[in-house]
Amino acid sequence: MVEYKCFECNKRVAADYLRKKVRCPYCGSKILFKPRTVIAKVQAI
Repeated sequence: MVEYKCFECNKRVAADYLRKKVRCPYCGSKILFKPRTVIAKVQAI
């Protein structure tokens, strides 16, 4: 499941909520982003 985060209040917003509106349900901000996953880099010997 894809989740977005609000840029203003930093709370998670579910993707199914965004089908209706493109606003944060907590603070009303229009700026949302998809957080990136952290990738571990392994160094070759």
